[in-house]
Amino acid sequence: MDWAKRKTHELENTLRALIRVLGDSQRGMAEIGERLQDQTLRRYFLMESLRRANFRGELENILHQHGVADVNESGTMTGKVYRAWAELKAALGAGDDAMLETAEQAEDEARDAYRVALNAELPVPVRQKVVEQRTHILIAHEYLREQREGLKAA
Repeated sequence: MDWAKRKTHELENTLRALIRVLGDSQRGMAEIGERLQDQTLRRYFLMESLRRANFRGELENILHQHGVADVNESGTMTGKVYRAWAELKAALGAGDDAMLETAEQAEDEARDAYRVALNAELPVPVRQKVVEQRTHILIAHEYLREQREGLKAA
């Protein structure tokens, strides 16, 4: 495999991994958001779900620009487990703090996926997009932690 193909392959694999995690995050945020009692948190989660869909679309567009036609990714097994865990907690009557804890754990996967992606050799504009998205993911992760801790203290 020549150098250009190898770089395109690395770019594709890196962005596909992020797209899978973002798909999980998008679905998880929407599902947990629907189960939260606090209306402010509910709106936040639903807004974050839309933001993750947007992030995913941005990365899919980059792949399209690099000649990758089919970018249909279904998510990860870990994401499915977290969503099932959130569903079980909700069915058992878990409060918002327990749901936030599950969301925070799921966001650990997104945070880690972005860290791994930034270890790859990415073209500068792609790296900038990934850094921009990662910054938002880290801020959201911190917000979830603060909200969960606030609910525990209350």
